[in-house]
Amino acid sequence: MDINQKYNLWMTFDDETKKELESVTDKKEIEDRFYKDLEFGTGGLRGIIGAGTNRMNSYTVGKASLGFAKYLKDKYDGEISVAIACDSRLNSRAFEWDSARVFASQGIKVYAYTQIVPVPMLSFATRYLYCNAGVMITASHNPKEYNGYKAYDNTGCQLCTDDAKEVLSYINAIDDYSSVYSDVKTVDEYISDGMIVGVYDELFAEFIKAVKTQSLYNEHSELKIVYTPLHGTGNVPVRKVLEDKTVYVVKDQEDPNGNFPTVVSPNPEDRKALTLGIELAKEKDADIVLGTDPDCDRVGVAVKHNGEYVLLTGNQTGALLVNFVLTMKKDSLNSKSTLVKTIVTSELGANIGRSFGLQVEETLTGFKYIGDKINKFETSGEHEFVIGYEESYGYLVGTHARDKDGVVSSMLVCEMAAWYKNQGKTLVDGLNEIYDKYGYYLDFLDSFVLKGKDGAEKIQNLMVEFRNKGKELLPDIKEIVDFKDGIRDLPKENVLKYIFNDGSWMAVRPSGTEPKIKVYYSIVDPDKSNAKARLENIRQTISSIINV
Repeated sequence: MDINQKYNLWMTFDDETKKELESVTDKKEIEDRFYKDLEFGTGGLRGIIGAGTNRMNSYTVGKASLGFAKYLKDKYDGEISVAIACDSRLNSRAFEWDSARVFASQGIKVYAYTQIVPVPMLSFATRYLYCNAGVMITASHNPKEYNGYKAYDNTGCQLCTDDAKEVLSYINAIDDYSSVYSDVKTVDEYISDGMIVGVYDELFAEFIKAVKTQSLYNEHSELKIVYTPLHGTGNVPVRKVLEDKTVYVVKDQEDPNGNFPTVVSPNPEDRKALTLGIELAKEKDADIVLGTDPDCDRVGVAVKHNGEYVLLTGNQTGALLVNFVLTMKKDSLNSKSTLVKTIVTSELGANIGRSFGLQVEETLTGFKYIGDKINKFETSGEHEFVIGYEESYGYLVGTHARDKDGVVSSMLVCEMAAWYKNQGKTLVDGLNEIYDKYGYYLDFLDSFVLKGKDGAEKIQNLMVEFRNKGKELLPDIKEIVDFKDGIRDLPKENVLKYIFNDGSWMAVRPSGTEPKIKVYYSIVDPDKSNAKARLENIRQTISSIINV
């Protein structure tokens, strides 16, 4: 079926869909809405909200849920159950109930959160309730026009490559979007039947209890914290785990709001997202600022140092957390203790881990691969998980979840800041001590946005160009690691990593969740100015090739 045929078919679905499509006059936009179906990427389904096969809407959500349900029915015998949750985004609640209805229509019992919750609480619920699967409606840190659908297995881990492909085959086998809701009853009817069960209070209490067991430092300090949930799900759980500390909440960003009215993008990686938090911190003379993204699986940190608020990168916060956690746990570490990081995360944290005697495991980009490692560790007994993290502000300590957890991370960052403050130091002081001991690492990320069908094609062509250039791309390249060929026990992925003679590296990968090609840099040099100059030279070369 070509684009025009798909468009004409969708015009027959319902009045609202027809009205929206009639309002679209740009042929390129029509093409973008229908040239493909949404696919499972790094974070499951993710796309712009709207009508079309390449958009997030009731039909694409329903089709994904129906395919997932059929997969589960073929995989499991007996009673099957699914946990479902959503964040504060536009249409999230509607998509949660759409999913619940479709699963229930297939005879699958649904435990649906009655309030918005963070990603780790969905992962936790899947495990706590012994569900066969989980679904989280969220687009994480993406702009407001996006929503998404994260699929989880029975361990509370996002579906990894093979399982995701299998689920996708079930989804793709459903041809008729319009028939997805045939013979599907209302939410109230399924609640009456006992097929949909609302949950929250018990799971919230148990989740908070599980997070607090990871606490490492509770000595009194005068630490003052500013926190912003950025209109997302973090407000209630994060404040609960920080209830014994001095916390000031950014009032204008406290309430859930899928329009994210105070920020361009609700992404704590962006300093602009923490602007209001930093303003409040200046007013209160706070020591640190925390910001969590809408589904509260990421946390950004700004630190007061020499009178200025310094935004830490994900790699810097990760290195600090590794050093803090291992220092606090040093007496309980053993030969099985293991740190897990992704292939595009700085080596600094890994080297800190090794200095404490930890084993280091690497995964592909996406926290699902870290969650999968935890599962394999528990099965084999050969490793014990201590901490996992990725450069994109995602961290996990503990095994209560199989996804990154902004709640436990917020708690531990505050405890770490208190630990340093009681020594008369800031987190920046702590970071400089780490650099003095392990060497200076300058880590940076460039993201190039290439939207639509043309953008997707250009991204693929750029990856071909990078491969063709080989070692001629830049001076001093020692080795090129092409993950498309499959490296070690990792699944194949379209990622190139260039390792330089001095241990610095650069990696190029198409984003699995946004229309972007991402370039990661990690420059190792004892001289900060040399590192910055080298970084800029490499960035200029790469920018000239990508030419956006």
